[in-house]
Amino acid sequence: MDIRNNPSPSLLDRMRTHRLTTTFTLLATLSIGILVGSVLTQNVSGKEQDKVDTSDAKPIVIPSPVALSNGFSQIVKEVGPAVVNINTEEIPKQSANKRGRRSMQQQNPDGDDDQQQGQGQGDMQDFFNRFFGGQGGGQGDDDGGGGQMSGERRALGSGFIVDPRGYIITNNHVVDKADKIYVKLSTDPDDQDSFEGHPAHVVGVDKDTDIAVIKIDTDKPLPTIKLGNSDGAQVGDWVLAIGSPYNLSKTVTAGIISAKDRSIPESGPNNIDQSQFQRFIQTDAAINPGNSGGPLVDMAGQVVGMNTAIYTQSMGSIGLGFAMPSNTIAKIYNMLIGPTHKVVRGSIGVSFQPAVSSAVNRMYGFTNGVIVSTVVPGRGAAKAGIEPGDILVSIDGRSIKGGDDLVSDISARPIGTSIKLGYIRNGKQGVANVVIGDRAQTYADLLGGGDDNSSPQPSDVGQTTLGITVSAIPPDVASKTGISRGVMITSVRPGSFADEISLGKGLIISAINKKPVTDEASYRAIVSTLKSKDDVVFVVHFPMQKNAGNSYIGGTLP
Repeated sequence: MDIRNNPSPSLLDRMRTHRLTTTFTLLATLSIGILVGSVLTQNVSGKEQDKVDTSDAKPIVIPSPVALSNGFSQIVKEVGPAVVNINTEEIPKQSANKRGRRSMQQQNPDGDDDQQQGQGQGDMQDFFNRFFGGQGGGQGDDDGGGGQMSGERRALGSGFIVDPRGYIITNNHVVDKADKIYVKLSTDPDDQDSFEGHPAHVVGVDKDTDIAVIKIDTDKPLPTIKLGNSDGAQVGDWVLAIGSPYNLSKTVTAGIISAKDRSIPESGPNNIDQSQFQRFIQTDAAINPGNSGGPLVDMAGQVVGMNTAIYTQSMGSIGLGFAMPSNTIAKIYNMLIGPTHKVVRGSIGVSFQPAVSSAVNRMYGFTNGVIVSTVVPGRGAAKAGIEPGDILVSIDGRSIKGGDDLVSDISARPIGTSIKLGYIRNGKQGVANVVIGDRAQTYADLLGGGDDNSSPQPSDVGQTTLGITVSAIPPDVASKTGISRGVMITSVRPGSFADEISLGKGLIISAINKKPVTDEASYRAIVSTLKSKDDVVFVVHFPMQKNAGNSYIGGTLP
C-alpha cells in the first residue's frame, strides 16, 4: 500500500497537532508585539506631556535709545522738516499735436530742449533721461493717466524750503510745463486722496542749470534749510540725499561725494553745448526717480547740492547720482527772486570748440586758452576787433584755462562792463577792450540751419595721403554759407587718417596748416608737401549750419 495515498491515523493526528502549535506561537508573538508597542507609545506620550522648567530663562529687555556717532539721525531731524514733496499736473491741450509741441521746444532762445525727451515715459521719470538716453518712450505712467491726451499727466519730485515765507528751490524739469503744482510739507498727510497739497506758483526758472524757484502761500513761518559752500565739499565726504523717490516721502539715503566738477555733455542745435553751465557733484547716495529737486546735505546739516540726475540702465539707482552745487544754486536763486525773475548772463559774442587736439595746439602755438570759431557781428568781440582764428588767452591779465573757464568768467560779469581780453593772432599777442553783452541775445544770433541736398562730383586728390576726395564748393552751398573759397569733402575712406580724426563728408576745408585753401589746385599743392609724422590741422566749416564759423580738426600723419 502506498502510504502517500492512504496516510495512517497517527500521522494525521501529529500533523493537526503541529499546525495548532504553530498557530498559537504566531498569535502569542503578535500579542507580545502589540503589548510592547502600547507600553512604548504610552511612555513617549508621557514625555511629551512633561512641562519644561524655564525658571532660569531671562526675558529680553529693549535698551534705551542710543545716539550713534555718525549723527545721521540728528541731521535728518534738523533738515527733514524743510524737505517737501512736489506733485504736478499737466492738462493736455486739444492742439497739442506733434507740430505744436515742437514749437514749444523752440521758444527758448538758447535752443534748449529740456524736458521733451522725458515726456510720455511715466510719472516717475523726473530725472534727466535727456542726459542718458532714457528708454521706454511712449510707455504709460504709473498713475495710469500719462501718455493719453484725454487725461492729465502727473509727475512728482522733491524740493526744499529756503525762506520761511514759502520760497522753495527745485529742478526746472520737475515743474516744467505744469498747469498745476502742489507742495506737501513734512507735516501734511501722505494720503493723496485726503490732501493733494498746497497750491504753488513758479517764481522763475533757469533752464541752463535746471533750477526753479516756486512759492506757496503760508500764514505762518515754515521750517527752512541752509545752503552751504559747495567749494568746501571734498571727495570722500559723507552726504545724505533726502526726497520722495517713487512718492515715498521723507526718504533718506547716505553716501559719499564720489567726484566734483562733473559734466554731462548734451549738444543742442548746431552742436552748441547747452550743458556748459551744469557742473555736478557726483555721489553714490541712492538717488531715484522722485528725488529730483531734493537736497544733498553734508554732515553740518547744510545743502551742498540739489539732486538732479542719475546715470542708470535699470530705471533705478546704481550709485551714480549728480547734484547741482549749492554755490551755483545760490547765485541763480538770487537772480530769480529779483525784479525780473530771470537769469542774465554776460557774453562777448564768440563761439569756440570745447576741445581741440594736441596737433591743433602745436600748429597754432598755444597751450592754454581757446581758438575762436565765430565772431557774432555787432557784439562786443566784433566791435573790439576779435577775428575767427584768434586765440583768446587771458581776461584782465588772468590766464584762460579753457572754454569752461572763459564761459564761467564772462557769464558772471554784469552787462555793460568791459574786460581786457588777451589774444594771439598770427603768433603776435594783443589786448582788446571788450564790452560784455547779454548772452541770451548773443546766443540767439548763433542759431540757424539749412539743408544741403547737393551731390558734388568727387576728386581723387588727397586720397592716398589723407583718405579723402574733394570737389569745388557747389554754388548753392556757397550761397547758403557765404563761403566760396575752399573745397568740399565728398568721400572719406574708412580707416584712413581723415576717418581717424573725424574729418567728415560734406565739410568745407578753407585752410590746412594755416595755409589758405581757395580751390582744388591750392588744396593739391598743400597736400603734396605733407609727409609722415607731420601735424596736419584743417580749418573746416559745416555747410548745414549758418554762421557756424571756423572749426579746427587736426592730427599727426601716420
